[in-house]
Amino acid sequence: MKDFFVHPSALVESQDIGPGTKIWAFAHVLDGARIGRDCNVGDHCFIESNVRIGDQVVVKNGVSVWSGVRLEDYVFVGPNAVFTNDLYPRAKVYHAKDVETHVYRGATIGANATLRCGIRVGRWAMIGAGSMVVADVPDFALVYGVPARQQGWVCACGERLKLSMKGCGRATCRCGRSYSLSTGRVREDAPIRPPSEDTNHTE
Repeated sequence: MKDFFVHPSALVESQDIGPGTKIWAFAHVLDGARIGRDCNVGDHCFIESNVRIGDQVVVKNGVSVWSGVRLEDYVFVGPNAVFTNDLYPRAKVYHAKDVETHVYRGATIGANATLRCGIRVGRWAMIGAGSMVVADVPDFALVYGVPARQQGWVCACGERLKLSMKGCGRATCRCGRSYSLSTGRVREDAPIRPPSEDTNHTE
């Protein structure tokens, strides 16, 4: 008995899917893909073999997740976002290995954003809608534009933090989480509880 939901019009060839996950209309999940628990895969998504998706990940409608992409827990992928896995694509030319893209815990990828393969998107980072991301994104960074450039820092809850781009400093979000900036990196002052597990978080 399956403990995950598959819409009748979806095609799911993998059995490596966690309990509570929902896969909606016209999605296609290939054999060899791994999807964690309590995920939501929207209409018309394509999940290729050798994809690893963590727990409580949301993949909105119209997203193709190609072989070599890793999405950690609590990642949000907006509608029609684009992943790639080949730096030199040609028709009928096959490379021995995918170029991996790693999206770390809690990061957000906005609608219609495109990610160059081989990059790392840091924990709880946020990529604005329509952006073209061609370089690694630091933890908690807010990036947007074409090409995407860092515009600030964000809390795990998504609110913008009042921190400079450089130097040192501290900030407390109105949700209660606090952060420190040093040598161009932001760190949480206490272990972060995901917003979905935070009793103070409302949607």
